[in-house]
Amino acid sequence: MNLKEVVEKINLKVISGELDKEVSGGYSSDLLSDVIANAEEDNIWITLQTHINIVAVANLKGLSAIILINNRQPEDTTLQKAIEENITILSTELQTFELVGKLYELGIHGNS
Repeated sequence: MNLKEVVEKINLKVISGELDKEVSGGYSSDLLSDVIANAEEDNIWITLQTHINIVAVANLKGLSAIILINNRQPEDTTLQKAIEENITILSTELQTFELVGKLYELGIHGNS
């Protein structure tokens, strides 16, 4: 599925980056080392973290996007780095549980 379709169907807010990316699955965690160990390329990462290190993890893993839950917004330094690195950051008012359910309904599942 294309990231643009996901954004439109779930009504996500685009904070930075491009939407012309494919999505291979999703991963939800707030522990950076867990994401590094388990997320896969082109995954969407769901987190409540807003600090600059999320950009480094997304870049390292080649993630399609970071989705911040509960209307969280990235810190200013995070946003600046995301723009520099062309990392897509999205935001939603939904809680993690609700967002994961909606993504699953769209056919975006966790890694096997």
